[in-house]
Amino acid sequence: MTSPDDGIDDKPGTTIRCLDNVAVGVRLSGQRPFDEGCVQYVVEAWAPGLTARVDEVVAWIWDADLAAFVTGLAADYRGWEGERVWQTYDGDLAVSAVFRSGGHVGLTWTLRPWPNATGGWTASVTTWLEAGEQMSSLASDIEEFLSGEQP
Repeated sequence: MTSPDDGIDDKPGTTIRCLDNVAVGVRLSGQRPFDEGCVQYVVEAWAPGLTARVDEVVAWIWDADLAAFVTGLAADYRGWEGERVWQTYDGDLAVSAVFRSGGHVGLTWTLRPWPNATGGWTASVTTWLEAGEQMSSLASDIEEFLSGEQP
């Protein structure tokens, strides 16, 4: 098994690394058309002592997608109260966001494949990013990734 840093940025996709701890991150990769109106992709998350992967996350075009959620967070770069949450239709990926003083956004990425299956598992990592430009760049990267417009 390779570590998350072994050539991970060489593959087409989007990598989100934590501002506070670069050993924590999330990678979206393997985007491919799944059905009319949706794409399927891989999500990997890692932190010291943790590596988790979900191979079949489905993003529906008609649903409020991850890119729109992150774009909304970037637009509110001055901050907000409480927690904002987004998840895929079937719940195998969820992202919650909080704003902390100093202009930082914490994105908690929760992977939960087969959420209703007996013996299923859940793994979460939190990546901290700067509000504003880093969040805007992430929103753009996710939009390009989900639309398949990456080189």
